[in-house]
Amino acid sequence: MQPHPKDTGWIEVICGSMFSGKTQELIRRLKLAQIARQTVQVFKPHLDDRYAHDQIVSHDQHRLPSEAVESAGEILERAKPETVVVGIDEAQFFGVELVRACESLANQGRRVIVAGLDQDYRGVPFDPMPQLLAVAEYITKNLAICVVCGNPANRSQRIGGGADRIEVGATEMYEARCRKCFQAL
Repeated sequence: MQPHPKDTGWIEVICGSMFSGKTQELIRRLKLAQIARQTVQVFKPHLDDRYAHDQIVSHDQHRLPSEAVESAGEILERAKPETVVVGIDEAQFFGVELVRACESLANQGRRVIVAGLDQDYRGVPFDPMPQLLAVAEYITKNLAICVVCGNPANRSQRIGGGADRIEVGATEMYEARCRKCFQAL
């Protein structure tokens, strides 16, 4: 485990494909902060209502209360002065303005933990994740398991839905795939 900075804020990014445990890891870190009696605030995009509107929920049903917001700017507006740790799930749905919001929160002395897809269903880097990876102090890349061959998977294969870049779904629309089994659409 790496030592955490003192008397400053920082950004941690958890990235990877669908079904790699990003939200589960985010919840784990936020719960540890709560156990340490740190004030935690959790945000998610309003359009992610797959499991609950007022909670972040991992695919294996781990849950933590959260606030649904429309934009990255709303995270800055809603962050309470006493909040020490800010968790943000599904970062890819916020756009590049999330980078400024995370930097602002970290510059205020807060620990900012962000989870999101680093690639879209075409295997293309998913903004704002590349920019967040560039400014983060800590990066964790999770891998799933390829549903076709069992290799480590770092891509999200769309198996249903349309051609829009953003389509919220779970196992009915996406599968984890490795480099060899992924089929670019």
